Amino acid sequence: MDKSIWMKQLRQELQHHILPFWIDHTIDPEHGGFIGYIDQQMKADPLADKGLVLNARILWTFASAYRFSPQTEYVQTAQRAYTYLMEHFLDREYGGLFWMVDYQGKPTQDKKQIYGQAFVIYALAEYVLASSSQDALDMAIEIYHLLEKHSYDPVHQGYIEALSRDWKQTDNFSLSDKDLNEMKSMNTHLHILEAYTNLYRVWKSPELQQSLSELIKITLEHIIDPQTAHFRLFFDEAWQIKSSHISYGHDIEGSWLLVEAAETLGDPALLARVKHTAVAMAQAVYQEGIDQDGGIWNEADQTGLTDQNKDWWPQAEAMVGFYNAYQLTGEQKYREAAASSWSFIQQYLIDRKHGEWFWGIGPDGQPLTSEPKVSSWKCPYHNGRACLEMLIRLELE
Repeated sequence: MDKSIWMKQLRQELQHHILPFWIDHTIDPEHGGFIGYIDQQMKADPLADKGLVLNARILWTFASAYRFSPQTEYVQTAQRAYTYLMEHFLDREYGGLFWMVDYQGKPTQDKKQIYGQAFVIYALAEYVLASSSQDALDMAIEIYHLLEKHSYDPVHQGYIEALSRDWKQTDNFSLSDKDLNEMKSMNTHLHILEAYTNLYRVWKSPELQQSLSELIKITLEHIIDPQTAHFRLFFDEAWQIKSSHISYGHDIEGSWLLVEAAETLGDPALLARVKHTAVAMAQAVYQEGIDQDGGIWNEADQTGLTDQNKDWWPQAEAMVGFYNAYQLTGEQKYREAAASSWSFIQQYLIDRKHGEWFWGIGPDGQPLTSEPKVSSWKCPYHNGRACLEMLIRLELE
């Protein structure tokens, strides 16, 4: 695909399709913040609970968009998300942020899910880059210290999935009803890695440097299978593997996030290790995970595909991940795979009637219309970030 055409299409998608959808349809004028649920037919539920992850991802997306293109409506949307998080999700008694609040902003799930805390760090750091807010930086550092104090495992390293509201041990670890109730997961570690990387950009602390370095090494030594180059997904406290599933979306997303983390850290030896591993991860998805239509499947195990749907977020991450592999190797097949991901997105995922993207498509190539357009998990972060990343990367080509 021609670079200039690709960039024009990405810019159009981001600035005229994705971002306006969230500004025009998701702001909650009555109760503040953003509406927690909108179905595929664009029916909003104004009484739906509001998720920490959705609100943090909106903050990250619009802060990042403002840095790319400083438009007033972008920074206003980021400020709205920041204010709502600080006023309604913040636990003023025990620190950290609640997992879920109701439509009026009162906590409905008050546990400290570390995945959610990580996304707030990630978003706050981006908001600092966009606004230079000292309060946001102070809060990001405070949450980092809470994670290191309460979630970090000093015996086996890594981070425990979840804790109670007052940061005590709990047996309720799982992130969602799709996840195993295990003490450690790839997904949480991947997004702590992402969060600490972004925080290190605005806070060059020796302790954070050590945390980030250790997280990269944990990922290389415990989470990535050295034989298959796939992520292992769930673990007990001592890193014993508890799942044999493969998540192609997480594999390709992790391949580029690891490189970003190592580049930001600035350790040449560790970066060399990471680059080698990242290419192996991208190659594994390239070989096993791509369908004939250019999309990547959701999940598999040793017996074959276990989820043949193609959700929106793995396709967004595949575009960036394959292009990252092209940048690392110069191999044209990876650039072509990235371009195929974008073609797939354009053909199957962009909702040209209502805006934004469909949740995904089924094996029949039809949109999954029973899945929401906006929810605790359906957000502008994967697709918005993919457009931003590709615009930046293609500019350097």
